[in-house]
Amino acid sequence: MKIKICGMKYPENMLEVGALLPDYMGFIFWEKSGRYFNGIIPELPKSIKKVGVFVNETVDGIVEKIKKNDLQAVQLHGNESPEFCMDLKNKIDNSVEIIKVFSVNDDFDFEVLKPFERVCDYFLFDTKGKLPGGNGTSFNWEVLKKYPSTKPFFLSGGIGIEELENVKQVLKTGLPIYAIDVNSKFEIEPGLKNIELLNLMVESF
Repeated sequence: MKIKICGMKYPENMLEVGALLPDYMGFIFWEKSGRYFNGIIPELPKSIKKVGVFVNETVDGIVEKIKKNDLQAVQLHGNESPEFCMDLKNKIDNSVEIIKVFSVNDDFDFEVLKPFERVCDYFLFDTKGKLPGGNGTSFNWEVLKKYPSTKPFFLSGGIGIEELENVKQVLKTGLPIYAIDVNSKFEIEPGLKNIELLNLMVESF
């Protein structure tokens, strides 16, 4: 099971989290976020993929951030269309992964995924809330039983220590869960991660 720790903001904290060797580390390049990052990412272990999180950014803006920050993945958290994803895919290196986010509630229509199948590498399912991510609440994971695809996905949305046993139960269902994505439930304040809690989580998988 891959682990993504998202919403990193402080370089010293990034190095502490990096020592836990998560598979992915996320940096939010959306100015309205309390976890907005616009600094210089410190040297991290090579095994960690750096993910840029974007909300309705332009293709050129994303490409610029990929180059500036040596990103290995982009996470699209806005209203990006399949055409937008294809345009982005054509302008970036094949080694840069595209993760498309979908906000889920009980009435989520999985049909909306179909046009994105060929233009992104992974889906990410988060809780439908006031903000695009980082709301600290889980959605009803029973909804995922209707998932019609084999496309691997990231499971997100208010995952904390208390939810880990439920996560493990979901992992037994045979769904193509590629990674779990954690953020606000492992924070001391927005963007500052609790290393002790994260270590407990990492050790449990």
